[in-house]
Amino acid sequence: MHKAGLLDLCVRAWNSVRMASSGMTRRDPLANKVALVTASTDGIGFAIARRLAQDGAHVVVSSRKQQNVDQAVARLQGEGLSVTGTVCHVGKAEDRERLVATAVKLHGGIDILVSNAAVNPFFGSLMDITEEVWDKGFTPYNVSKTALLGLTKTLAIELAPRNIRVNCLAPGLIKTSFSRMFWMDKEKEERMKETLKIRRLGEPEDCAGIVSFLCSEDASYITGETVVVGGGTPSRL
Repeated sequence: MHKAGLLDLCVRAWNSVRMASSGMTRRDPLANKVALVTASTDGIGFAIARRLAQDGAHVVVSSRKQQNVDQAVARLQGEGLSVTGTVCHVGKAEDRERLVATAVKLHGGIDILVSNAAVNPFFGSLMDITEEVWDKGFTPYNVSKTALLGLTKTLAIELAPRNIRVNCLAPGLIKTSFSRMFWMDKEKEERMKETLKIRRLGEPEDCAGIVSFLCSEDASYITGETVVVGGGTPSRL
């Protein structure tokens, strides 16, 4: 009886953990929050926008092109999600002001800001990533990424008194248009898989759940951290 009781306790504890991790115990963890997601009409940004909306937030998507914004909004609204959009080049002050104003009009403030800072940091452009970077090598790109790690730590300290948390997502090789040179060719893709502990390339959705967690109250005691989503690739961060 004692063993059976202990086993039953373990089973119930495991089920509790499983349900919590799958979101079964609490629906809409981001309800009544407004999320701004920059560069969010494609790839990782789009997957993040979708997940935040699925988890209850009203999401404002943005992109440099109106056509891309319209397509993303239509697609997400077609899924029954609460989404609006606006054109925004985050390297331009007037565009950033309009983006923030859009959220303020929705409910008087911003609860969540997710910046696709790998390309255009919200707090000032470190560099614009173009196809030229790939031709010249990874040095400029890696320098910009490393600068963001320091920016995350510094902002977390500076903004903590205002009850603002700052965390960073560091994706590994994710299948997006930006990384297409690594996976469009099947031979290259197979070589890349050999370097991964998890024998597949990442999908944008692999990043979205982590961001939603970091934006939720479950992560209320986490700030200044960088989470690597790289499939087990040895990290130098």
